[in-house]
Amino acid sequence: MSFAATRLAAVKPSASAWVSQAAKAARARGEDVIELGLGEADFDTPSDIIDAAHAAAKAGETRYPPTDGTARLKAAVVAKFASENGLTYGLSQVIVSNGAKQVIFNAMMATLEAGDEVILPAPYFGPYKDIVLILGGVPVAVPCPAEDGFRLTTERLRGAISKNTRWVFLNLPSNPAGAVYADDDLVNLGAVLADHPRVLTLSDEIYEHILFDGRKFKSFAAACPDLNDRILTVNGVSKAYAMTGWRIGYGAGHPDLISAMTKVQSQISSGACAIAQAAAAAAMEGPQDDVRRFCNAFEARRDLVVAKVAQIDGLTLNAPGGAFYAFIGCDALIGAKTPDGTIIENDADVTAWLLKAGGIAAVPGSAYDLSPFFRISTAASEAVLAKAMDRIAAAVGMLDRGPETGVTT
Repeated sequence: MSFAATRLAAVKPSASAWVSQAAKAARARGEDVIELGLGEADFDTPSDIIDAAHAAAKAGETRYPPTDGTARLKAAVVAKFASENGLTYGLSQVIVSNGAKQVIFNAMMATLEAGDEVILPAPYFGPYKDIVLILGGVPVAVPCPAEDGFRLTTERLRGAISKNTRWVFLNLPSNPAGAVYADDDLVNLGAVLADHPRVLTLSDEIYEHILFDGRKFKSFAAACPDLNDRILTVNGVSKAYAMTGWRIGYGAGHPDLISAMTKVQSQISSGACAIAQAAAAAAMEGPQDDVRRFCNAFEARRDLVVAKVAQIDGLTLNAPGGAFYAFIGCDALIGAKTPDGTIIENDADVTAWLLKAGGIAAVPGSAYDLSPFFRISTAASEAVLAKAMDRIAAAVGMLDRGPETGVTT
C-alpha cells in the first residue's frame, strides 16, 4: 500500500539535508565524519537578538500573529529595502513566512497552472525544482557552465523562454556556486524579460550580505525598475544573522501577488512564530556589526578553501564571489578507480568516495543539475575546513586515474 500521492513521485528530499542526516547517523555510529553538506554557519545567533526574543516572550507576544507578518517586522523589511536596496515597498507588498523556502512555495502555489514552465539556471538550489514539480509546473534547467561563471547569460535566457514560461529564478549570489552578477548582467537579463510580459522573476537574495572582494550588492528589482511589478524579491534572516533555526523569511512584490501568497499561507501555516518575528525585527533594526563580522569570516574561509583546492591535482574551483559554498569541479576524477577497483562513474560516486575514504560529507553536483561537481559548505571554522581539505586531498590522492595523468595509487 502506498500512502504518497502520485505527484510526489518526481520529488526528492533535500540533498543537503539528506547528507547532513547521513553524516549525523555516521557520527552516532562512532565514525569520524566532517559534515560539510548543510548550508549553516557555525556562529551562534547574536545575543542581542536572543535577548529581544526573550523580551518579546516575557511581554506576552505569544499569540497568533497576522498571517502576512507582524506590523513591526513588515515595517523593518520595508525600511531595509529602502535603506539598503533603494527599493520602495508598502506594507501590503510584504509577506513574512516560515523561512524563505515557504515564500517561494507560496508564490509558486499562488501562480502556477499545470504545464507552466519555470526557468532554473543550473546549478540551482535543489528545492526550487521540487517545489515547481509538486505544484504541477515544469522546471526548465538551463546549464550555466563554469566558463560563464555559473551565471545565466542573455543568450541562454532568450533561448529558454517559451510561450509556457511563467517564472525565471535568479539567486544572487548563488547557492551552490557563489556566482555573482555584475550590474550590467542584471540589466541585460531584464531587457530580455521586458519583451515577455507574462514572465515573472523570482530573485532569491538570501545571501545578499555575504559578498567578497569588496563587491557591492545590487538587487534585481533595483537594477530593473521597469520590471518591478513582475519581480518577487525573496530574502530572510537565516544566513546574514546566523538565524537558520528561527525560520523567518520574507518576500516583496506586487500587492496582488502578495495577497495571493497570503491566501496560500493562511491555509498552510498561518503566520510565522511571533517570537521569532520579534527577534528578526530586532536583528534588522539593530547594529549590523555582526553581519560584517560574519562576512569577513566567510571570506577568510573562502580564501582558505580556494588555496587548498588549487593544490589538489584533479579538482578545480572558480573562486566564489559570495555565499558560503565551494562548487568544486571533479571532471578529472570520472573514470578513476578506487583501491578496490571500483570505477568512479559520476559525481555521486566522488562524494561517496570522499565519505568512505576521507570522512567528508559533501553534496554531488547532480543534486543541483550540473555535473561533475560537488558542493561543500565553507561555513565551518577555518580549523575544520583545513582538516577537511587535507582529508579530501588524501582521498583524491588514493584514486588511480590512469597513466595519462601520471597519478596512480
